[in-house]
Formats: sequence, C-alpha cells, structure tokens
Amino acid sequence: MINKQISSASQAVKDVFDGATIMIGGFGEAGSPIELIHALIDQGAKDLTVASNNTGSGEVGLAALLKAERVSKIICSFPRTANSTVFPDLYNNGKIELELVPQGTLAERIRAGGAGIPAFFTPAAVGTPLAEGKETRSFNGQDYLMEHGLVADFAFIKGRTGDTHGNIVYNKTARNFGPIMAMAAKVAIVQVNEVVEPGEIDPEVVVTPGIFVNRVVEVASPVFESELVAAGVSYP
Repeated sequence: MINKQISSASQAVKDVFDGATIMIGGFGEAGSPIELIHALIDQGAKDLTVASNNTGSGEVGLAALLKAERVSKIICSFPRTANSTVFPDLYNNGKIELELVPQGTLAERIRAGGAGIPAFFTPAAVGTPLAEGKETRSFNGQDYLMEHGLVADFAFIKGRTGDTHGNIVYNKTARNFGPIMAMAAKVAIVQVNEVVEPGEIDPEVVVTPGIFVNRVVEVASPVFESELVAAGVSYP
C-alpha cells in the first residue's frame, strides 16, 4: 500500500531546492496553501520561479515569500490587487522579474504542460505588448499567438479532503488551478483539512486522482489570508 501522507508541512517541503519552479494554487484567498508557503519560507529555498494567479496579499502567504526575496521570477495574471503591497516595490526596484500571462492562457499553459503538449495557439494577447517575440500564425483568417506549455518542479495546492493514496476533493471553487497544477508538476504537494483512509471518499467525487499527487499533509485548521491581512500579520 502506498501511503502518501506526510507528518507536517515542513516535512512536505523539505526537499525544495534553490532555483526550483513552483506552481502555487489559489485565487486570492480561495485555495491558497498558506501553511505550505510559510513552511517553505522557514525552509529557506531561494531564487525560485513561481507560477500563480496573483502575487499575494498583505505580508502573509505568497506575499511573504516575495517579501523574503526568495522569488526571482513570478509568472502570473494579476500582479496588482487591492492588498498586493509587496510586489510593486520589488518590481519597481528591479528585484523580481514578471512574466505577465492572461488568465485563460495561464490555465491552458499549465493544462498543456500536464498533458505533455509543448505549445498551442491562442488569440489572446494578439496585437498587444504580450505578443512581442512570440510566433504568430493565421488560421481561417484570424491571428493566433503560440504559447508554450508550463511545467514545474513542485506544486503547492490546497484541498478540502484527501486520502492516504492522494485522492483529493476541494471546497467548491477553491479548487481553481489545483487539479491542473497537480498534473503539471513533478512533485505535487497538497494540504487538506482532513486525511482519511482509502475508500472513505466516494470515487465519483474525486477531483484530483492520487496518481497526480505525491504528498498529502493534514492541516486541520488552516489560517485565512483575509483574516491575517486584516489583523496586520506579517510572516514570519
């Protein structure tokens, strides 16, 4: 029997290496694996490339990882949001590289990477600065950009329940990029509110099958990003 449960978040991220590429789930607060990110800050890996929907909020979670200057490049769709106070200063001071990707394109790049598709064509961003340096082709009279599939060394994902075989279910739309990131990463690490025994999750409701998950860690009472930001918490 394969038991993928890991005893703690710190154990789950202990082998993340300098220079790694990490996909981090979350759409704002929804689905953000804050405990895994904080464990990574404590672990110390640096010069990371991060692919995520945004750049975090306040000074916790992903924003805290950026503030610690552990990330040299971020690939995202929304670098500026209401509470993204860390990223603008880093970017304006030349301390972080940004690869801006339309959200639908980001999702498809991750999905394609997980499916073994090296590149695809999309009409998104045609005729904009994001098209500079990219191949353009015309299909049926419309121009399309070639975008490359995206893969990663690790994925940090937040689920609701997982079993020890790595089968995962999510809390509604908090799944966001989780399923495709699990497919596109060499090592998918999922924090869940509860780890159960195999067979306790109805196979019909499993969203991410265990074949795509390498490690599951139980975080019974995960913190909420909005509450930490409202309280002015800064990690560490």
